Amino acid sequence: MTKLLPKKPLQTRWRRWLLLLMAGLLLGAAACQQAKPDPENTAESAAYYTCPMHPQIHADAPGDCPICHMHLVAVQPAVTQKKPAAASVVYTCPMHPQVREKQPGSCPICGMDLVKTSSRPAISQLPDTDLATNDLILTAQQLALGNIQVQTLGSGPAATAGTLQTEIPAPQAVLTGTVTANARRTESISSRVAGRVEKLYVRQTGQLLRRGAPLFAVYSEELQTLQREYLLALAQDLQVAEPTYRHFAEATAQKLRLLGVSGAQLRQLAQSGKPSPLVTYYSPRTGTVQTLDVVQGQYVAEGSPLLTLTDLSSVWVEAQLYPAEANRLPLGQTVAVQVAGQANPVRGKVVFLSPELSGGSQLTLARIEVPNPAGRLQPGAQANVLVNSLPAALATRPEASVAAANEPTLRVPPAAIIHNGAVSYVWKQTGERQFRRVRVRLGEGTGAAVPVLDGLQAGDAVVTTGAYLLESEFTLRQGADDDHMSGMAM
Repeated sequence: MTKLLPKKPLQTRWRRWLLLLMAGLLLGAAACQQAKPDPENTAESAAYYTCPMHPQIHADAPGDCPICHMHLVAVQPAVTQKKPAAASVVYTCPMHPQVREKQPGSCPICGMDLVKTSSRPAISQLPDTDLATNDLILTAQQLALGNIQVQTLGSGPAATAGTLQTEIPAPQAVLTGTVTANARRTESISSRVAGRVEKLYVRQTGQLLRRGAPLFAVYSEELQTLQREYLLALAQDLQVAEPTYRHFAEATAQKLRLLGVSGAQLRQLAQSGKPSPLVTYYSPRTGTVQTLDVVQGQYVAEGSPLLTLTDLSSVWVEAQLYPAEANRLPLGQTVAVQVAGQANPVRGKVVFLSPELSGGSQLTLARIEVPNPAGRLQPGAQANVLVNSLPAALATRPEASVAAANEPTLRVPPAAIIHNGAVSYVWKQTGERQFRRVRVRLGEGTGAAVPVLDGLQAGDAVVTTGAYLLESEFTLRQGADDDHMSGMAM
């Protein structure tokens, strides 16, 4: 008969199962550690590292952005791209990419520390790049962060998706000006007599006053004396048949009128028979209080300025212009004025051209009178005077019409132009996220648009916002000494 072995205690079996479970967990952790990707292999697979906020930063290894200290992210190369040849280390300034040095140091322009660059592939080694044109290709992230916007010249094809397409406005000269009060409708109110301002009915500037509204009440010894003399002369005239006292009363009344006492106040004085301790002065016209130089209870001398009233139903716009442009604004010409904060322009008439130059600016002054019945145009507001390209006196001449017809129609805003000495460039969009620097020849422009005589044609999409960012990115990729460019044919 087989002898049965005694069963092992339950505690021993639980301990064995627990050991087996711990061994399984340790083996799984070891397998995960073996399957973890090698950071060195990941670093080797990245083309370069860049900052999401400053795409001009390129580094060979992970790290922090020298500008904002964000972690650099890896940019993976295309599958078909070959490994670029090793480039020499170059140090440049984040704010002035034209500075390129072979060793670390400080920027000679702004003093910032130079950062290492040029370890990324050259632009000619990037995929989908035309070696004949050296176009600049941006990533979608760079395009969004740089806020690249384009405008289409003429009636060409629509701009590429992802950029803002707007039509360049009609050409016209723009003069910068300021809305001012019409001096012909401005009146200064001063004190006629020496005295104390007992009551002040106007307490703030900008207050609209109607004609006949009370301004202030003053106590004056001189007014008190003249009132008593006037009442005494009237009383003596009633007792004496001769007109002597009547003439004296008329002369005293005339003095009171010259001191600002109205005829109604004189009649009220004669009816009451008692001099008034306070004499109230009233507004001589309807207007807005521009200045207030007195407070209640203040003692004022004769001739002291108290306040200024201006009728803002008509205002002036004073614009600055060069003497050579004065023929565009002959006296009496009607022009359009666009005031800041107003949706639609208003019409005004040129009423004055200054014969003098203002200081050392070599600018002269033009004054345009603009009606303002609703009072929406406020003095001090900025305004632009829109002037036609040809003056009204020359617009009817046949030779002027021929010259206007031959004038170039392609114009770009000044923000789209990059000047490099005597040479000018613009950035033209040649494809999706692809841009080319084009050399152009410009004509005489204005603050709104500059005519392009050569280098562009109708339908070209020109970068208007972010052109200098493209120029900085191109300088970083090409090098400051590479100033020769294909695609700049005249």
